[in-house]
Amino acid sequence: SALPRCSVDNRVTRVAWLNRSSILYAGNDKWCLDPRVVLLANTKTQYSIQIQDVDVYDEGPYTCSVQTDNHPKTSRVHLIVQVSPKITEISSDISINEGGNVSLTCIATGRPDPTITWRHISPKAVGFISEDEYLEITGITREQSGEYECSASNDVSAPVVQRVKVTVNYPPYISDAKSTGVPVGQKGILLCEASAVPSADFQWYKDDKRLAEGQKGLKVENKAFFSRLTFFNVSEQDYGNYTCVASNQLGNTNASMILYGE
Repeated sequence: SALPRCSVDNRVTRVAWLNRSSILYAGNDKWCLDPRVVLLANTKTQYSIQIQDVDVYDEGPYTCSVQTDNHPKTSRVHLIVQVSPKITEISSDISINEGGNVSLTCIATGRPDPTITWRHISPKAVGFISEDEYLEITGITREQSGEYECSASNDVSAPVVQRVKVTVNYPPYISDAKSTGVPVGQKGILLCEASAVPSADFQWYKDDKRLAEGQKGLKVENKAFFSRLTFFNVSEQDYGNYTCVASNQLGNTNASMILYGE
């Protein structure tokens, strides 16, 4: 950062640059120890210095003092240092049960003071959800899970952004469980779909008897969002009422369906 040049003329006998009351340069002689301060020009028309790699401690008044034959003249400049925004502290990723309260914090520095905003990164997101360092969500819902982005900006440089992941846990909810008609001797499938966070564990029952994995003629496939019960060769004895139970640490739910002949 170069300080504005100090105009001089041919009547000048002595020139100096001062920072507050400390002399930085007197004529061509350097008086300060700081290697960042250099003399740019000392000519018949201008006298200027430069401060390289400026930081906030350089802010303040600088004086150019010019001594002419008849009287000293001073011109003064005030250096304002701008600093790009930097996020110095941000909440960690969080996991919370549905209905709980969440408080996120994002602290940033910069000059001028940066503006801090929060937004929810989601398909339905519109605009900012908070326009300061703190984001409070009371009674959080599963739709409010996902990533939250903090942005700090002050026009000195591009905004800086960081994200926090919020996981909302909720008990299983069975969204699909249909009864199915299958003729004897054919392959039959019963499907149970459930959403839950954490993912649900599935169990199958026929009447009140639990079906074991690897039972003859049956296959159970459990994935994150569904369980599939396959009958390779349906017999009369397979027909009847089946119950799918989906559970996680927050609770469980069940749905009944019928495997019937056509």
